[in-house]
Amino acid sequence: MSIISFLKEAGEKLFGSKDTEAAAQKAQAAPDDAALQAKAAEANAAAAAAIVTYIGTQNLQADGLDVSFDGASGSVTVAGLAPDQATKEKIILCCGNVGGVVQVNDLLTVAQPADESRYYTVVRGDTLSAIAKTQYGAANAYMKIFEANKPMLSHPDKIYPGQVLRIPA
Repeated sequence: MSIISFLKEAGEKLFGSKDTEAAAQKAQAAPDDAALQAKAAEANAAAAAAIVTYIGTQNLQADGLDVSFDGASGSVTVAGLAPDQATKEKIILCCGNVGGVVQVNDLLTVAQPADESRYYTVVRGDTLSAIAKTQYGAANAYMKIFEANKPMLSHPDKIYPGQVLRIPA
């Protein structure tokens, strides 16, 4: 198990993260109010379902994939069996590169283990070439990073501050 941190304000807008957070805060303030607890649970379930749908749109699969979201902490917990290390890491990035998510609790296992990638958080002014230069010592290695982050990246120039990328070994 590992916990990977993300920037709350960066990422895909899959659900109303402010609404989910507000429902969670109201539920925490009134732990005996069944209606507020139910509303928070419903918002969390809807957010988790949106993340699962997003993972599916990226053509990523894991046996027994289970995603849960906690609006109070902004955390996603993901479990299941990924076919390989790259798929596992891409699923984690799909969970974390979502607006409103602060961290991902990784409970995924891998059928075919391999070396783990590093993660890199994009900052303002970054390009894949600049990242490749700092990570690999060669700007021309940017395609390695691009390919490692497909299908989440559709073009090498379409990265944004706060986005977390896989940097393969």
